[in-house]
This record gives sequence, C-alpha cells and structure tokens, in this order.
Amino acid sequence: MALSEVVAVIASIGEVLIDFIALQEGKLKDVKSFEKHPGGAPANVAVGLSRLGVESALVSKVGDDPFGDFLIERLTDEGVKTFIPRDPERHTGVVFVQLIGARPEFILYDGVAYFNLKPEDVETALLERAEVVHFGSVLFAREPSRSTLFGILEELKGKVPLSYDVNIRLDLWRGREDEMLQDIERALKLVDIVKLGDGELAYLRDNGISPEDFDFKIFVVTLGAEGSELRSGGAGVHIPAYRVEPVDTTGAGDAFMAALLAGLHYSNLLGENSIDEEHLRKIGRFANLVAALSTALRGAWSVPKMEEIVLMKEVRELYHRSRR
Repeated sequence: MALSEVVAVIASIGEVLIDFIALQEGKLKDVKSFEKHPGGAPANVAVGLSRLGVESALVSKVGDDPFGDFLIERLTDEGVKTFIPRDPERHTGVVFVQLIGARPEFILYDGVAYFNLKPEDVETALLERAEVVHFGSVLFAREPSRSTLFGILEELKGKVPLSYDVNIRLDLWRGREDEMLQDIERALKLVDIVKLGDGELAYLRDNGISPEDFDFKIFVVTLGAEGSELRSGGAGVHIPAYRVEPVDTTGAGDAFMAALLAGLHYSNLLGENSIDEEHLRKIGRFANLVAALSTALRGAWSVPKMEEIVLMKEVRELYHRSRR
C-alpha cells in the first residue's frame, strides 16, 4: 500500500501471527489437531475496525514465508491497509491456543519477525496523520521491537491520540516481570485511551501501579461475564454484558477494543479530553454487543460486519446518527 493512497485511518502497530487453535477442548499436551487462523491483538483490532466500517491500517512485520503470505492476503481481503515488510532472517509468528470452556490460553513462540521490527520498517508519516494509533504490550517483550515502539510513541505523544490495550502475556516475561511492569508504567504515561481486563487491573494494583495515578482521557475495564466499566473525566458507567453461549472467546477483548474505537470514531470523540456519561453508555453498549457477538465463531477475526448488525439498537445509536 502506497502512503499517498491512505486517508486518515485508525492505525494499529504490533504483532500479526498465526493462531493454531485446538480442535479438541483440553490441555495442549492432549490435543491431536489444530485449525489455522489469522491473529495477533493489534491485527485483530485493525480487522475489527474495518468490518465495522472504519478505515484501518496495520504496521507489523512477517517472515518471508507462506504464513506471511497468508496473513497479508487475509488482511488485504479484510480491507486493512498493510505496512508490513518481510523479514528475511526470522519467520512469521505463531501461537498455539488451547480452549477450556471456550476460554483461551496461549503459548507464544519467540524469535519471530514482529520482534524484529526496526525504525526503518515503520512509515511514521502514516502514524502522524492517523485518527488514533493503537498498540499493545507484546512488542515490549523483546528488542529491537521494544525500542522501536517506544520511540514511535514518544514521538507521537501530543500529536495523535494513543490507544493502549495492556494485554499482559506473562509467559513472554519469565524472570523479567519487574521489567515488564516498568515498561507498562512507561507506556501508561504516554497514552490517552487504555483498556485493561479485570485480572490485569488487579495484577497491576498488586504490583503498585494504579490507574488513578495517570491522566487518561478514557479508561476501560472489561469484566468478562459482568460486562465493562468506562470512565472519562468525572463520568463513569457500568455496562452489563450481553448473554451468549460462546464458542471461542479468543478475540473477544480485541473485538471490544475495535468497537470502542469505532464508537469513538462514529461519535466524533476520538480527540476529546473527556466524554459525558450518555456517550460513554452508548459506546459501551456498542462495544459489549460486538464483543459478545464475536464469540459465536472460532478464531480472532470474528467481529460481525457492520451491514449484519446495522439495524440493532446499540448500533443505530452511533452509526446512523454519525451519518445525519
């Protein structure tokens, strides 16, 4: 994709990889077969945004191999603008996913292409003209991707809204948990929009990091079956979850994140310093709905397309009003 062809987008930066999802429920050591799906949290968010009708782009890196071909083809098919160089030295990332009661657990493999993301791989002009730049924590786990991402974020702070799904993966930080916490705290000081799971919030608080110590424009906690909480300025809301029978929750958090950003986009609130309770409630209902619907299919790219949900009340509140 040529930079000159790209209008303002919501840009994600981070890992794109292959999810090998177990076809049998249970521990990985007992699983006999797996199904290949595209994944990686920032990629999942980019695809979710595109499915929800928002222009999106992904900055990442894959190997010069068949899995890299597959991922770039699938992203292109989904309408995501790709800024993804090939790495001749490292293979495309892979993850093995086990499902127990539809809840995923992950084994991520090391030494892969996205950990080799370097400053020269990144189209900074794309990011500088984005509506918002979204990222997670995985790239912080290794060099040179850690230094590359922090360099980009520090350059963009104050120029472009920054969105962060903390997305802790402790298996990438064995014996280095203190370093992980330092990197998360450093990132939290840079960003405007933050999402945490309730377990991640408890983990950070247990280790001396509290959201109340930071100046976020929007702070979101997902609570699983209990829904979500959204806060901005002095406003805060709790949104109950939608009741569904999940098949696979692998990408539910990323589906929520995509819908959160799409809701802010459709409400013209991405650049605002604070959001009132009425808008938080509408955006939260939309994000909870999309996350719930995404669990009905296997794989992380399971956000419904806008045309499939456009008549639902939670969607009409945002989508139709933005087009008046």
